[in-house]
Amino acid sequence: MAERMERLGIREEDIVEKFIRSGGHGGQNVNKVATCVYLKHLPTGTEVKCQQERFQSLNRYLARRILADKIETALLGKESEEEQRIAKIRRQKRKRSKRAKEKMLADKRRVAEKKKDRGFKPDLAGD
Repeated sequence: MAERMERLGIREEDIVEKFIRSGGHGGQNVNKVATCVYLKHLPTGTEVKCQQERFQSLNRYLARRILADKIETALLGKESEEEQRIAKIRRQKRKRSKRAKEKMLADKRRVAEKKKDRGFKPDLAGD
């Protein structure tokens, strides 16, 4: 994590870290201890709040990871991993061309005919 933050130019002294009491699941621990972590990266003004887990230490790590993701997306734009993942999903959901759709349906029909021919055939020649 430290290596990734260094690569993106995020220094610990540029981050303001606050701890807030979180709500929701976690029972008495969440109500008594300030487990929610708030981070603000001063040079970019990016803010992150994380209260996913019951433990402050784990939330500190997760908040830094989210902050790094946000800054990476802002810096690298199209090149970032998140953008690549979203673009891949968009390509997968894109509507097929008419020709590709017809080809796929023809293959499906061919397979369906093959399966239909495999069915049980009673012996009609007589016993």
